This record gives sequence, structure tokens and C-alpha cells, in this order.
Amino acid sequence: MNYSEDLKRVAKRVVWFKAPEETLRDSKLFLAHLMTYGTLDDIATGMKYYADADFDLVLKDPPAGIFDRRSWNYWNLRYHHEPVPPLPQRRFPGTDAVST
Repeated sequence: MNYSEDLKRVAKRVVWFKAPEETLRDSKLFLAHLMTYGTLDDIATGMKYYADADFDLVLKDPPAGIFDRRSWNYWNLRYHHEPVPPLPQRRFPGTDAVST
């Protein structure tokens, strides 16, 4: 897929450990990082290419370990998820241990 330069620039900034094209192929991962680490300009750029429904879907099935409490609360309130659900947690295989 051919992504715009401004979107690739945002992807490179918010998911610094992957190539932008790889990041953008996984929209849920990209949007979760954007929603947590993006600046206002980054988010405005993302909103040019993704619908509100895309952002909302990330909140309904979020990847664990990306959102911090502040970002999680903000985005859930923005999309009227009240009360705000608990932060997604990682589950460690073979144990009951979890990590946020």
C-alpha cells in the first residue's frame, strides 16, 4: 500500500522501533500508539486518514501494554465510554500474573 509522507512521518515518530510502512499495515497498533504518544499535530494528521470509528474500535479491542492511564481515560471519555473500563492488561502465559 502507498502511504502519504505525513502519515509515515507520524508512524515513525510514535512507533520508533518499526519501519513506518510496517507500522501502518497494523492500524490497531498504529492508532493505539498514536493515541498514547501522538502530539496534537500527529493526531490531526491521523484523523485525516482514519475515521472516528477506527479510533473507537481500538478502544473496544485495545492492544495491552500501550495505553497509559491518562491517554486511556482521555480517549474513552472522548468516545463516550463511561464508566471508563480498566486499562487493558497483558496476561503472562501459564500464570495468573498480569501487567499493565
